[in-house]
Amino acid sequence: MPARLAAATLAAVVTILTAADRTWSAPADRIIRGGPIVTVNPGQPAAEAVAIAGGKIVAVGDEADVMQHKGEATEVTELAGRTLVPGFIDGHSHFCSLIDVLTQALCASPPAGPCRTVADVIAALKQSQERRKIGPGKFVMGFGYDPELLAEKRAPTKQELDAAFPDNPVILVHVSGHGAMLNSKALANFCITAATSTPTGGVIGREPGSNEPNGLLFETAFLPIFSNLPGPDGDAALELLKTGQDLYLRAGITTAQDGATMKHQVDLLRILADRGDLKLDLVLLPFIAEIEAIFNGQLPKNEPEYRNRLRIGGVKVLMDGSPQGRTACFTTPYLTDGPAGQKDWRGELSFPQPVLNEWVKKVYDGGATLFVHCNGDAAIDALLEAHRFASGNEPAQPRGTVGIHSQFIRRDQLEKYKAWGITPSFFTIHCFYFGDTHVANRGRAQADFISPMKSARGFGLRPTNHTDFNVAPLDQLFTIHTAVNRVSRSGQTIGADERIAPLEALEAITIDGARVYGEEAKKGSIEVGKLADLVVLSANPLTVPPTTIEKIGVEETIKEGKTVWRSSPVPVRSLVR
Repeated sequence: MPARLAAATLAAVVTILTAADRTWSAPADRIIRGGPIVTVNPGQPAAEAVAIAGGKIVAVGDEADVMQHKGEATEVTELAGRTLVPGFIDGHSHFCSLIDVLTQALCASPPAGPCRTVADVIAALKQSQERRKIGPGKFVMGFGYDPELLAEKRAPTKQELDAAFPDNPVILVHVSGHGAMLNSKALANFCITAATSTPTGGVIGREPGSNEPNGLLFETAFLPIFSNLPGPDGDAALELLKTGQDLYLRAGITTAQDGATMKHQVDLLRILADRGDLKLDLVLLPFIAEIEAIFNGQLPKNEPEYRNRLRIGGVKVLMDGSPQGRTACFTTPYLTDGPAGQKDWRGELSFPQPVLNEWVKKVYDGGATLFVHCNGDAAIDALLEAHRFASGNEPAQPRGTVGIHSQFIRRDQLEKYKAWGITPSFFTIHCFYFGDTHVANRGRAQADFISPMKSARGFGLRPTNHTDFNVAPLDQLFTIHTAVNRVSRSGQTIGADERIAPLEALEAITIDGARVYGEEAKKGSIEVGKLADLVVLSANPLTVPPTTIEKIGVEETIKEGKTVWRSSPVPVRSLVR
């Protein structure tokens, strides 16, 4: 090598090294110290301090070492014994349901809401009508009712809703979000009559001895209504989403999901993002029926990077319904009748298997990540069959597929998930909210194996965990609590053998959540080079008595080094503020 070229090369190397050294030695924007730091990094499980610069973590370790990054302008945050953990990553929820939660009547039962009787539900609807000054002819909306928890063990009837709201159409959405009760004016508004056929995969309740609809709609019979629920749009909807995101931030969530996003919602969220109004990262999963419109007729694909904190991260496919609504699809009958009184009821697939096969193939061929809603074991069989069909002769080829809920998965199906690279996103919060219902509907043995976190990890899987908001409140500490304790509303233990350790439960909503989005290199643990997405907790979930984890509060949520939410340590079980 000529001497002149060698000298130039050496000078370039020195310049690069000097620049790297300047970057490393630059003062931190913020240092956090003074309490336990749970890194969720097995190579360095704990630390005394963390330094942040430019929105990223630049140092983790002993306080004395990290404090060397302190400059004159460095902000030093004292934990004062509180605990720092990675920002929580939402395994599955419906971000756009913030609009419903903030504008509709809360008809859930305690602790998520106030309703214990049918009269309470009607009163909640009345109060919402009066508070929002809903005039004649306008829709009165409510959400979250659970007939299993009302004293009468039933929903308000069409006739009761007609009598209470003679001048208004009423839609009362079931706690599962998969169905609703409608009064006569609402049925007429959507042209649902005695002549309306029950669609494949759907339920239309009928009055005894006739074809007259009784107001109950579920699954594909409800889906067209759900996709076009009346409510705010335009600037009003944007403002609700902007302010409502605090419900996510107060739960410590720094990366959220909108599962089954419709075209109009994608458009709305892009406006919100482009205005700079998102304080957290938001991953959209367009609903399979909307992909032609969203992707302009092209095969679906993921967006590799966030644009103003928003990106499309996959496509959502629906295989079945809700186990608490008795519309999830099983290989064996329910112990109770179907939602419309069906006998020997096993539920139904949302769509025929050939349709599901083609949808899954379209997603795979386009290169997008597939997120599949499947609750009952027959629906999970349908997912596996669609995956096999779409994969040709290579079903084990890794595709990043996620089985959302996968609640009533069998052991042989877990084995297939592992062999074929499918990750379950479990729902252990069901153990509390619906565990007693599952025992009644499915029997003790099957109920005890819902969301089998321990068995899944034993197979080598790394499941995520979620709230499915607005089915359940956004409460990540309660999600950890239910994975560790698995206790129902009545105090029954739901599957003691599937309890996991607090650290494993924390991993499910941090690093394991990052993996399903393909973001584990920059999120999910407290490591140098990763984004400074962090949460300050009132106590350490790894060291408190396991039965008290639910009492831990989120005190501060930090996105890329900046505080985006701060409050006193008060845990929240309610669905609304």
